[in-house]
Amino acid sequence: MDESIKLSSHQRQYRRFSEEFKRKKVHEIELGLVGIAELCKQYQVTSPAVYKWLSVFGTAKYKPDRLIMESKSDTQELLRLKQRIAELERLVGQKQIQLEFTEKMIEVAEQMYGVDIKKKFSTPPSTTSGNTEVS
Repeated sequence: MDESIKLSSHQRQYRRFSEEFKRKKVHEIELGLVGIAELCKQYQVTSPAVYKWLSVFGTAKYKPDRLIMESKSDTQELLRLKQRIAELERLVGQKQIQLEFTEKMIEVAEQMYGVDIKKKFSTPPSTTSGNTEVS
């Protein structure tokens, strides 16, 4: 197809490539004779369409793999953060045990001595502190 000829989107939408054409182009891609981008530009076809041809007609059943790159420092930082989370969870657990122990000791002391040790915010202020008005 001549590169100077540009098809409208309507013309591209209703255009069909034969199976033989697709097989031939897939074979050329697999041999490295033509690149996907070059093929797309030359025949005004989308890259997803060419990848579909590759998956259907390709010998390697071409499917692009998603490659995730992670540097060594990222991995070490992630491990360090996981260790820090585990340490903080351990500390929270220890503090929870201490808090429960303290509350139980206060409860036992209140029962043993018959005195309210916990401060209750609903009690009225003491009247023994004297007059607080300014003259």
